[in-house]
Amino acid sequence: MAVKTLADLLAEGPEGVAGRGVLVRSDLNVPLDDEGKITDTGRIIASVPTLKALAEAGAKVVVTAHLGRPKGTPDPQLSLAPVAAALGEKLGRHVQLAGDVVGTDALARAEGLTDGDVLLLENIRFDPRETSKDDAERLALARELAALVEGADGSPGAFVSDGFGVVHRKQASVYDVATLLPHYAGTLVDAEVKVLEQLTSSTERPYAVVLGGSKVSDKLAVIENLATKADSLIIGGGMCFTFLAAQGVPVGTSLCQVEMIDTCKRLLDTYADVIHLPVDIVVADKFAADAEPETVASDRIPEGKMGLDIGPESVKRFTALLSNAKTVFWNGPMGVFEFPAFSAGTKGVAEAIIGATEKGAFSVVGGGDSAAAVRQLGLAEDGFSHISTGGGASLEYLEGKTLPGIEVLES
Repeated sequence: MAVKTLADLLAEGPEGVAGRGVLVRSDLNVPLDDEGKITDTGRIIASVPTLKALAEAGAKVVVTAHLGRPKGTPDPQLSLAPVAAALGEKLGRHVQLAGDVVGTDALARAEGLTDGDVLLLENIRFDPRETSKDDAERLALARELAALVEGADGSPGAFVSDGFGVVHRKQASVYDVATLLPHYAGTLVDAEVKVLEQLTSSTERPYAVVLGGSKVSDKLAVIENLATKADSLIIGGGMCFTFLAAQGVPVGTSLCQVEMIDTCKRLLDTYADVIHLPVDIVVADKFAADAEPETVASDRIPEGKMGLDIGPESVKRFTALLSNAKTVFWNGPMGVFEFPAFSAGTKGVAEAIIGATEKGAFSVVGGGDSAAAVRQLGLAEDGFSHISTGGGASLEYLEGKTLPGIEVLES
């Protein structure tokens, strides 16, 4: 990636950072429970190194981020207030929260920042211009964001892109602001792209890909792209049932995308020696944590039952495939890992990847639910070579797509 990084910004010396306004786009889109409490602080922890380095260097740090999917209007349930508190705790310093995005409170607080202060703007998606398809609307918001870090003498601040989970989006705080300010890749974005470059350019074989999640349509492009590059492509999760249906076996009431069956048939025919499906399934009569689990052969799912996890024999077979891998990419759980009775498949495959890593494999967890599963199932995060913070961005990169938030940093 031919872009300037945070290290380049810090290397410019005290005059480059100390006392200068720096706008940072972080990914702080953490999950909340029904009471509004954060259930997984992984993304907050991942954002700390860049923010800490800037604050300790004396920058006036203004952070922008989103939470959830507000419809371009303030939503108290999606305020970044709990995030500001958690971020301050992880940073070891007070983090102010503006009461708006680029309004009077944000302006007043930004003007009052002293060296080393950190200000978090309210949820950027409360402003409809952030996600607008109109270039002029996004640019107008980007100008207001840039103004928050402008020097008293009119000198420009700097922009550090550190929200890898959003670099596949052409949004005001991700893309347009980088066209207005000197721009740099933060520690997280720089590390993520280097890992993905390694997965696509200098992959050591055997190369194993593990894909889960609910829908084939969500992963179709990455399946088609990686099936030509991987030595084995393991498919689990809800999407495996569409593949099983394509083989002509009954899937009961399991999640199945009927419109994708023909596509799955084509993939199975084309990549018969690469794609591996579960041989047994853990089923139940309802989607619930207290449902009674039953393990059946993958071609013997009873009518009226739904598959909620891969079975123990599948875990054994997948473990054998992963045992000699030198490179592993995993995206998507093998089952409903949130329910303890249906979490063994995801945990078993994750442990197999950890085992391969211990033997020297380069392993990447592709963010999203996979990263959440690692933490929720109590697995050691350092058992993997890299855990991504951006599932969607990782997949689009591996599909071969251009990521707008990365492309703009190269200009």
